[in-house]
Amino acid sequence: MRMPRGWWRSKSTPAKIELYTRWSYHFFAVFEIVLFGLPVLARVPLRFSGWLFAALCGHALLTTATASRAVDWTRGRREQPLRIMWTLGAVTAVFAAATLLVTKAQPADSDYLGALGSLATGAMGVGIGTVTLGMRRKRWMAALVVGFAAGCLTLALMLHAAPDDAVMAAFALMLFPGFMVFAAIFSVWILNAVYELDEARETRARLAVAEERLRFGRDLHDVIGRNLAVIALKSELAVQLARRERPEAVEQMIEVQRIAQESQREVRDVVRGYREADLGVELTGAQGVLNAAGIACEVRGETAGLPTEVQSALGWVVREATTNVLRHGDAGRCEVGIRVLEGRVVLTVENDGAESEETENEGAEDVGTENDGSQNGEASDGPPESRGSGLAGLRERLAAVDGTLEAGRVRKGVFRVVAEVPLAANEVTA
Repeated sequence: MRMPRGWWRSKSTPAKIELYTRWSYHFFAVFEIVLFGLPVLARVPLRFSGWLFAALCGHALLTTATASRAVDWTRGRREQPLRIMWTLGAVTAVFAAATLLVTKAQPADSDYLGALGSLATGAMGVGIGTVTLGMRRKRWMAALVVGFAAGCLTLALMLHAAPDDAVMAAFALMLFPGFMVFAAIFSVWILNAVYELDEARETRARLAVAEERLRFGRDLHDVIGRNLAVIALKSELAVQLARRERPEAVEQMIEVQRIAQESQREVRDVVRGYREADLGVELTGAQGVLNAAGIACEVRGETAGLPTEVQSALGWVVREATTNVLRHGDAGRCEVGIRVLEGRVVLTVENDGAESEETENEGAEDVGTENDGSQNGEASDGPPESRGSGLAGLRERLAAVDGTLEAGRVRKGVFRVVAEVPLAANEVTA
């Protein structure tokens, strides 16, 4: 059971709906054989029941192939299967006509006329419903149903059936096919709507990423824009002073060097994310992004009064955890909680849909474990800007304020990130 469940959970929601729609029409073929074909074998004389049942099985197989190709056409994977749709329509008409001919050849008091009538109705319903699965215009669908009913009425009158009986039979033959046409319309509408919603969710996620990139660009401009302007002005002044052989030119270039080094440090801080982040802003932004992506997000707790260093460190935990929820798994809900307990702040981010994200998160957990040495104050290889990101980067940020981070599955399908930061060094302000 583990492999089928894993195969099913690995599929996206639109893929699941498509698979459900496709196999629903495959089961309609089984439904057609069991509900309408078996009574014919049991009640109709053998000289008719054998070939009628065989023809019905062939008709069911043809409806299965038509439904599969029609669903592919609905999703734009192939051209409209007009040839097989015409074939199914013609086979359905011939089969219904043959069944009516067999019905007419039987005595009026035969006890198996009802089975033959149900056989014709069932074949028409499944056949017409499958054909309309590959159509878009509702007028053509309605014309198909009315056309089959009119054909049955004409054939019944040609076989000298009573007009009242012929009209009632034609009306009855419109009910089940009409229901199947409605089912086809509704199935295609649901399938397309789910795919469109999924595309809209991806678009919103991409827009959120683009907005974050714009924010980063603005931060980078704010950091180095003014400094570059100052560097340009002081360099121009130093050139003019040097041409006049003034000693102040050296002082100006020293100032340029200082500003350049400061700019380098500030850019490094932006890239590494050590600029102060407001926890309240990050929580609001995370809730907005997750809700826009179709993930119900609930935020509990207050951030007012927390020290700046604590808010900055926990703000980056919220941002990284939100990114993981968006990128990994198939979450439907996310809960974020802030609590102040016994001199420490506890941030909890918990989301469902963690089956598919388990491997990547566990991989990030392993990366963080490897970096424990640098977090405890030991020397690390390379400068700070060369260290990793993700959960390992969060541990580094939290280590700067003596905080800790735990991440992993807490129960089936649920992933939780818990960050704790002590308040001993910085008391909560009023």
